[in-house]
Amino acid sequence: MSTLITVLLSFFGFIVAYHTYGRWVSRKLFRVDADAVVPAHELRDDIDFVPTERSVIFGHHFTSIAGTGPIVGPAIAVFWGWLPALLWVVFGSILIGAVHDMSALIISLRSRGETIGQSAGRLISPRARLIFLVVLALALSVVLGIFGLVIANIFALYPESVLSVWVAMPVAIFIGWWHHRRGRGLLLPSAIGLAILYLGVYVGAYYLPLDIARILPAESLWLTPVVVWTVILLVYAALASVLPVWLLLQPRDYINSYQLYVALGLLVLGVFAASLSGSADLMASAPAIARDVPSDAPPILPFLFITIACGACSGFHCLVSSGTTSKQLNSESDAQVVGYGGMLMEGALAVIVIVACCAGVGMGRIDRSVGSGGITQYSQVTTEAGQQRAAWTAYYRPTGPDGSPGQWKDHKLQRQLGAFIDGGANFLTAIGMPLKLGIAIMAVLVACFAATTLDTAARLNRYVLQELASSLRIRPLENRFAATLAAVGVAGAIALLAGEKPGTGGLILWPLFGATNQLLAGLALMVATFYLARRSRGVAVVALPMLLMLVMPAWAMTYDLFNNWIPQRNYTLIAFGFTILGLQGWMVFEGLSVYRRIRGVEEAAAQVPPGVAARAAMRAAQQRLATNASS
Repeated sequence: MSTLITVLLSFFGFIVAYHTYGRWVSRKLFRVDADAVVPAHELRDDIDFVPTERSVIFGHHFTSIAGTGPIVGPAIAVFWGWLPALLWVVFGSILIGAVHDMSALIISLRSRGETIGQSAGRLISPRARLIFLVVLALALSVVLGIFGLVIANIFALYPESVLSVWVAMPVAIFIGWWHHRRGRGLLLPSAIGLAILYLGVYVGAYYLPLDIARILPAESLWLTPVVVWTVILLVYAALASVLPVWLLLQPRDYINSYQLYVALGLLVLGVFAASLSGSADLMASAPAIARDVPSDAPPILPFLFITIACGACSGFHCLVSSGTTSKQLNSESDAQVVGYGGMLMEGALAVIVIVACCAGVGMGRIDRSVGSGGITQYSQVTTEAGQQRAAWTAYYRPTGPDGSPGQWKDHKLQRQLGAFIDGGANFLTAIGMPLKLGIAIMAVLVACFAATTLDTAARLNRYVLQELASSLRIRPLENRFAATLAAVGVAGAIALLAGEKPGTGGLILWPLFGATNQLLAGLALMVATFYLARRSRGVAVVALPMLLMLVMPAWAMTYDLFNNWIPQRNYTLIAFGFTILGLQGWMVFEGLSVYRRIRGVEEAAAQVPPGVAARAAMRAAQQRLATNASS
């Protein structure tokens, strides 16, 4: 029952927080106005600025911020025990992450759809804008690299997931055309699209696993499944980032949101069934606070706060809120649902991940074998009473190659992903689902949500690089195609060159992603602090989380620099680490130097970029011509 009680109390906390603290921050602190003119209407161009129904934009926003962040982070962090991870997820989501996301969204809504980096220039100083844009570009490059690697690893480990992920793309394009160009409803095509996606899961699991390892050289350094899939995925992200947002991103994220609702519903049912039957026991399966941590492992402080990023607070979310969501929100009144509610939903997913990686894996060991036609077969070895901890230990205390006690260096990203997929599949078997199908559903869930983050990050990095190019007068990069190529090129280099060999840098990249991501959250909360200060409102709600999100990741990155990256001579991570820390220090100095002068003084109004204004004017003219012609 400990598993079920943990989940129910967490979910209850999220619901209460939404209707109390979230409502207060939205209505009293930021004073949302349902009658305010939002950028989607003022600057509508049907490419980036598109008024969108609340349900659709919630799906797009939620799946864009979720990705595999709330999966990989908690799946790694239960290494230190499930209780610290759970507390950070629940309280971090409510008090920090959701406030951060909604703040960035509202500020962008009132700044004509500016990204948070652009707003820093008006709210703090012009230099702060440039610093923030550089941090954004670096952070998004890391996001693209790590999430490309995550999907590539899923495809390589679980080839049954490949078909369903790629089938979702043409289905999404059809739904986008059907809804946007034909003006038809979304319910029926979305239901059909979801059915096709799950049909793809079934066919991929039982009949058509797409395992490219069978056609690649066995001993090649570069032509490995992970490397090839990473390259393919980055090419896809580049193409998706330049298409109109309504054609692929919106409808695919909308379908994926339904997929998540279904998968979460099934997992919650599985938790109920497994808890009531006694087969899932959180207390018996994993330590609440681990005491047998290997000597070479990073300390829980500060690394818990940067390992679990997206499940509690994530700087990447401010980019989604201000980069794409603010350009599509139909009304300011939707900001609490999308911004605050979306983050709490992500926290709920992270809670499920924690119990899956602990109580779920404790239900039984999953063995794999390759059958005829290259189709993987799975079997579950049910755990006997008193043996649940052994299953968790196999994932989180692996023995070394020589049989010695496991060290942190023996951990692989694939192992943590496998803990969530196997643990989640165990929950699904508790409601009668075949193990093979359960594993396929969980693998597709991870890959689909990582894909949404991948192409959204590519689009956001394109925006940021274009803004940087405009500020620095680098004319070639102002072109959206050139900016996109630069974004995915840098991300590919990071993904493929950070490890000991191509495609092995996942666990190395994750601390860099987590620290950079959380520093970005601190800087976004700093912008929100200045926004409120200029209006003479209380800043404690955003300033206290800002301090935590500046100190913890800087501490973690400094630790990694001097204890890991410099001794290992990993020059890629060393360069990123010192650059990010230097930029953070510079921006904090900028803020401290101007804070007293700007309090109570509102910033200048946001300006509309010439390209956006031209597209909006052209679209308005076309609408007038169409109206006149019809009348």
